[in-house]
Amino acid sequence: MVSVVHSVAAQSDFDQFFAILAEGLEADEAAALQEVVAYAWEVYGDAVLGSGERIWSHALGMAVIIAGLKLDVESRMAALLFAVPAHDEHGITRIEERFGAPAAHLVNGISRLNRLRPITKGFVAANIEAGEVNPAEMKAQIEVLRKMLLAMVEDIRVVLLRLASRTQTLRYYAAHQDDLRVQVARETLELYSPLANRLGVWELKWELEDLSFRFLHPDIYKKIAGMLDEKRSEREQFITDAVARVREELAAAGVEKAEVYGRPKHIYSIWNKMRKKGVEFSEVFDIRALRIIVDDLKDCYTALGIVHNLWSPISKEFDDYISNPKGNYYRSLHTAVRCPDGRSLEIQIRTWEMHKHAELGVAAHWRYKEGTKRSHEDDYDEKIAWLRQLLTWKDEVADSSDWISHYKQAALDETLYVITPQGKVVDLPQGATPVDFAYRVHTDLGHRCRGAKVNGHLVPLNTPLETGQRVEIVTAKHGGPSRDWLNPALNYIHTKSARVKVRAWFSNLALEETLSEGRALIAKELQRAGQTGANIEELAHKLGFSRADDLYIAAVRGELNLRQFQLVARGGDLLAETQLPDEVQTRPSKPVEGNQGILIVGVDNLLTQLARCCKPAPPDPIQGFITRGKGVSIHRMDCSNFANLAALHPERVIETDWGGQTTGVFPTDIVVDAHDRQGLLRDISEIFAREKLNVIGVNTQSKQGKAHMGFTVEITNLQQLQRTLAMIHEVEGVVGVRRA
Repeated sequence: MVSVVHSVAAQSDFDQFFAILAEGLEADEAAALQEVVAYAWEVYGDAVLGSGERIWSHALGMAVIIAGLKLDVESRMAALLFAVPAHDEHGITRIEERFGAPAAHLVNGISRLNRLRPITKGFVAANIEAGEVNPAEMKAQIEVLRKMLLAMVEDIRVVLLRLASRTQTLRYYAAHQDDLRVQVARETLELYSPLANRLGVWELKWELEDLSFRFLHPDIYKKIAGMLDEKRSEREQFITDAVARVREELAAAGVEKAEVYGRPKHIYSIWNKMRKKGVEFSEVFDIRALRIIVDDLKDCYTALGIVHNLWSPISKEFDDYISNPKGNYYRSLHTAVRCPDGRSLEIQIRTWEMHKHAELGVAAHWRYKEGTKRSHEDDYDEKIAWLRQLLTWKDEVADSSDWISHYKQAALDETLYVITPQGKVVDLPQGATPVDFAYRVHTDLGHRCRGAKVNGHLVPLNTPLETGQRVEIVTAKHGGPSRDWLNPALNYIHTKSARVKVRAWFSNLALEETLSEGRALIAKELQRAGQTGANIEELAHKLGFSRADDLYIAAVRGELNLRQFQLVARGGDLLAETQLPDEVQTRPSKPVEGNQGILIVGVDNLLTQLARCCKPAPPDPIQGFITRGKGVSIHRMDCSNFANLAALHPERVIETDWGGQTTGVFPTDIVVDAHDRQGLLRDISEIFAREKLNVIGVNTQSKQGKAHMGFTVEITNLQQLQRTLAMIHEVEGVVGVRRA
């Protein structure tokens, strides 16, 4: 790319100016461009921008910069016509009719990006007023804004046009004092120069940074400029001479196809290096720099020898990143040398493969240059690398249409970016809806969401959002989400996080309903016992529950022994209720005769009964608890009631087991959760009938389209139960089935 140093304001000879503007174009393209120039002059007249600059001058400045970047005729047309839509509501249509769809497409893209200007301007200004210098939140938001700029465009040329416009604005401010230039400079350093860096548009990056730095820190800028004892033109001439000398020596040494180029380090970059490394100006050795790219690895070290033979190497300024690559696998030879006149020169030497990895690879060298850490956003880094490669290809081909067509393959379309009413940018996956947006902003906003406005117009809540839209959520003062949002067929929710938050709300709602029902049951039992003033927490602890809520839940689920509760509520001792006989004689286990002979217990001729709370069945692991008057109560090992009793009275636990010949039927509870529908109970009952299970208890509840069903059935073994549960799970609408 050629250096972009022209200022249109100084162009008095229009013919000379137009020759610059039309450089590299065919005759017919130049003729079309001249028509655009005349049209733009007619439309703009003496109109000015908010900065005070004439629109005509700004458009010409953009066009010259775009020509310097060697972009096609459509891009130069778009630069000249960028402000036409602001002066003519039918401007895009008129441009398409007179100058073709490609130019109109680019101008429309510029207009879309310009609509973001109040957002980026306001955000940076707000943070400056708050005295915040790149806090974590600000850095994250600015990063989202950069991504949004790239995602909103369908053509990479639009981004380059935006960068050209910002460069021209800073050039104007360099010649005209204005209070706004500090704000514009801050926005440029935060948003636009990093974009230019990532896309590898070095000419614009350096100019954007230096001009912005000059406005923000004028004293430091002048100080560093004074330390540079030579003008930029002198430094450029020094680089030119050094490049020529190195090329001559490489050719003499037989190193063919070597590319040598250089650049003088710009003032902002010098200050940044001094600040980050904490060094003085005299310790910055890369004020002037060369880069040597060769074909083979051995040629790298040959070139290094030539450089050290030409000039004196500076001690401690040599790094061999080929033998010892950086963490991102960056490989290159870095050295600094001192010339006979005392000036220093930094030189980088690498192969083409190393260069490709450093500048275009997914190692994201731009993150290193910006001082940011590698994140999990691998896809985004790869897109940036692809865009940089496209821009590199652009310089190598005469027809830019090929690389332009490839841009759509690299579009950053996995993420969309929408704007809050406060001007904050929110990133969401493609397909996200206003409901996803609401939950992304704040969970409570999602719960109270009742409608949405997109760009000021009411839209259905399942409308897919698009990048660049301004979204406002209409809320209710109270309330929660709709169950319809969880229906995938209705497409209200696209993101997993929003779905989890909605489900959590309904889970909490169900818990609150259960607790409310439990409080009512406990209050009723306390009233029956004449103990309405009892301390619930103390009662819960006495009954083996860690807190009152667990007591309420046990009451609703039927897991609470109401007789024991009445006893404790009246001040009785639960220990007496489960008192053992004074002496219990045990001997080797044997089957107990009678209708409970299926059990073997460690006590002879002791009454046994299956606990109603857990309803054990063979071959469940079981334990016994000896009670007064009711013999041994047999529980499943995983029974919560048994765990509470065993914790209170471990000495009353007795070993039990199933007999070798267990016959008979055993009552078992089955719990089914399902989406309620007509015929659900019938379908489940048919399964019980097919499996020849006797249903001895049924309890069903239906609320807000959800069914909670409890069945007590008699089974002969667990195999029969597991088979039945599997069949019920296949019934339409059933979301869960388990043994209670």
